[in-house]
Amino acid sequence: MATTPTPHIGAKFGEIAETVIMAGDPLRVKLMAEKFLENPIQFNNVRGMLGYTGTYMGKRVSVMGHGMGIPSIGIYSYELYNFYGVKTIIRVGSAGSIRMDLNLGDLIIALGACTDSNYAATFELPGTFAPIADFDLARQAADTCERLGFKYRVGNVMTSDRFYNENPHTEKWTNMSVLAVEMEVAALYMNAARSGKRALGILTISDHVLTGEATTAEERQNTFTHMMEVAFSLI
Repeated sequence: MATTPTPHIGAKFGEIAETVIMAGDPLRVKLMAEKFLENPIQFNNVRGMLGYTGTYMGKRVSVMGHGMGIPSIGIYSYELYNFYGVKTIIRVGSAGSIRMDLNLGDLIIALGACTDSNYAATFELPGTFAPIADFDLARQAADTCERLGFKYRVGNVMTSDRFYNENPHTEKWTNMSVLAVEMEVAALYMNAARSGKRALGILTISDHVLTGEATTAEERQNTFTHMMEVAFSLI
């Protein structure tokens, strides 16, 4: 076990639960702690990346930010899996729809993640790696969506290194039945695979690449709670 705290997480070993629900925005993490956790205790504020541990329905769970993009979630998820004994990470975040049948507010359970990143090259594999979710988590998330009546899709997402992309080739990804674009899931799934741990991405459509529809930053921070309900049902 590596020494903790790490350069990016100020917690000592044992202060973080075995299951961590992560979001890119630290303020979304604060919302989750206030809305879902009983007796939350803050374990991290390094670089403003908030983290809390508490209980939900009597079960111990942590929530923490992971920042924007593959490099950021790559660092945090690696440290959680390998230094803090975390067994499961569930990402809740936003995504841009690239299909006309996926609308603002719809949920995506990311079964797999394509990527234009070179992150997989760091593992020096003799081929192309396909990052996938933990099946049991994905199945349970779909069951929860059915039970609660949430509109959702299960499928492939595109994890991009770029937010502002002059040549996105969106139609090519759409033609391959990819549902939406986001920026973190592929790296999370790769780190989970390498660590022998579990991961799942649950996403809310925050904007529509094809129509130009979009939600505000405040709406993304405060109203995307259905994906959080699904995530906490997996604890």
